[in-house]
Amino acid sequence: MKSIIELDGNTLTRQQIEEIVKGRATVALSTESVERICLSRERIEKRLAEGQTIYGVNTGFGKLSNIKIEEEDIELLQLNLLRSDATGVGAPFPTDVVRAMMVLRANALARGFSGIRQETVQLLVDFINKGVHPIVPSQGSVGASGDLAPLSHLALVLVGEGKAEFNGEVMSGSSALEQAGLTPVRLQAKEGLALVNGTQAMTGIGVLTVNEAERIGLAVDMAASLTLEALKGITSAFDPALLAVRPHPELELVGGRIRKWLEGSKRVTKQGEIRMQDAYSLRCIPQVHGASWQSFFYAQDRVQTEMNATTDNPIVLENGEVLSGGHFHGQPIALAMDFLKVGVSEWANISERRTERMVNPYLNEGLPPFLATNPGIECGLMIAQYTAASIVSENKVLAHPSSVDSIPTSGNQEDHVSMGTTSARQVRQIVHNAARVIAIEMICASQAIHLDKAEEQLSPTTYKYLKKVREFCPPLLSDQPIGDEIEALAEYLLESDDLVELSN
Repeated sequence: MKSIIELDGNTLTRQQIEEIVKGRATVALSTESVERICLSRERIEKRLAEGQTIYGVNTGFGKLSNIKIEEEDIELLQLNLLRSDATGVGAPFPTDVVRAMMVLRANALARGFSGIRQETVQLLVDFINKGVHPIVPSQGSVGASGDLAPLSHLALVLVGEGKAEFNGEVMSGSSALEQAGLTPVRLQAKEGLALVNGTQAMTGIGVLTVNEAERIGLAVDMAASLTLEALKGITSAFDPALLAVRPHPELELVGGRIRKWLEGSKRVTKQGEIRMQDAYSLRCIPQVHGASWQSFFYAQDRVQTEMNATTDNPIVLENGEVLSGGHFHGQPIALAMDFLKVGVSEWANISERRTERMVNPYLNEGLPPFLATNPGIECGLMIAQYTAASIVSENKVLAHPSSVDSIPTSGNQEDHVSMGTTSARQVRQIVHNAARVIAIEMICASQAIHLDKAEEQLSPTTYKYLKKVREFCPPLLSDQPIGDEIEALAEYLLESDDLVELSN
């Protein structure tokens, strides 16, 4: 039996979104949200009945906002907005992003500041529950007047136009509605604008990425622990009294986690037992990983706020005023995604450096060159490090901050834009790339431990996780292709909550 998550516009969490996106929960509008939606609609209709001019309701849009629209053309205005704005291009967003977009848009409308009708929001909820997934091209948003192009492609299906996927088949929006037993809406005043003015594309990608980034951050902490075991790392660098003199909470968080996971190891060493200091990729794990966790926590906080925010324009306030502002501007999410891009890229960068230390015969503490079983005849994991190096180099390009690339639109009316959706798309790619790099580090550590016959010296925690890694890539007894194994382990790292549970 699926759980039901009520959308009230204020309390939605990233964990709940994942439950909905993965089909483990259905959604419903809360009683309070329905009341707010209806009150907001009444306020819009009252203003129109009084003959007031309201931006985007009985005026044109953007640079055309000074053109008054006659009453008989108001419905056509809203429909034309969707049609004209549905100009996205490129590969469609994956289904999980589209579902997240729908959940977030419904939740934003549930706050009751958008003047939309209840039946229109309810149809969006029905799409989520019945699996009607609009086809939404991934390119075309500048992230300022909301995610206009992506949300317009989504909203077109509500009126029976556009394209959608239903039961695994792509079809016209009208066919998808018919097969799902749903009736399209006929948009009234303000409704088209209420559907497309928002940051739900960038935030939808953002919330899914934050969930994945948390798992990847924990995975890189575990990968580092396995590498410390493989290379007989010096744990004195993680001493709590040492870390406390530089009191960044995330630094101490990582140090404490690694100490806990290595507890009971007979493999790791103390300062001076074998050598005085490790290289930075081992010694500075708390400082580097911890700083990247700072970017994660910042992005998590911004996404959590945006998930339960009103990003519409104009806003129908509780006192009845209808005011235009800039809540559709994606800058808060754009900057957060750009920061996370850098943080996750650094997780991958330092992971690749640890992989290099394990395969390099001049750095790997006496392990066979490139972790080959029969060096010379075999190359071992030499090219796995090439792959990691290639990926981290790609990440460096993707990590360029998209938010600094503002470009004017709408006849220079919209003269500063966020590019937040580009940032979000890029950070998700970086997170997926990082998962592959971290999987490579884990596989190399597993091979190093195998070659050194060190399994019985590991801590209970690292030994248990080593067995998990070996479910995807057993120790290599000879050269063989391992691309599929890297991909499978990377996918597991992105989706599994085992390390989330272990870290709690």
